[in-house]
Amino acid sequence: MGSVEAANKDANGSLTEKNPTVVFVLGGPGSGKGTQCANIVDNFQYTHLSAGDLLRAEIKSGSENGTMIQNMIKEGKIVPSEVTIKLLQKAMKESGNDKFLIDGFPRNEENRAAFEKVTGIEPAFVLFFDCPEEEMERRLLSRNQGREDDNIETIRKRFKVFLESSLPVINYYDAKGKVRKINAARSVEEVFETVKGIFGPKNEKAE
Repeated sequence: MGSVEAANKDANGSLTEKNPTVVFVLGGPGSGKGTQCANIVDNFQYTHLSAGDLLRAEIKSGSENGTMIQNMIKEGKIVPSEVTIKLLQKAMKESGNDKFLIDGFPRNEENRAAFEKVTGIEPAFVLFFDCPEEEMERRLLSRNQGREDDNIETIRKRFKVFLESSLPVINYYDAKGKVRKINAARSVEEVFETVKGIFGPKNEKAE
């Protein structure tokens, strides 16, 4: 067990020494954050890490850790913050980059506190794609007619969960002046114009 802890400390140490820039990306289902993350990666050389994708990849790998995650999800349990954070740390270390967009995490206040405690990293800022519920519904229903989890009741449930769990995180960072709120109800191009203003050299150096 000691060697695992030592390995984690090493992962922590190398990340903290590099002093990485971390941006949390939050937005409800259908807010368009995935598209904007891809644009930020292309234009500003960030590495995009999706907490959900990392968990799915770990499950697919068939590792002991992946089996544990799969069983927890099957039983309707929430995957512990530490598990997701370790996957994020590993991906950050392996990327060789020092600028990260962390998408869909922290999902709640407990995630947030655990991330800062485990990694010692505070985000440079939080990118919040603010989109009215009606617009998200319209986008999801028109985009994903084939996806069974995109019926109207499910969408409303997902939106409600997002609001209830993520708003405390947004409020916490807002009080520190770290939230960059973006009106995501506009076209992809218009939204990216605003995003570019936030990620321009001036803002990055100021953070």
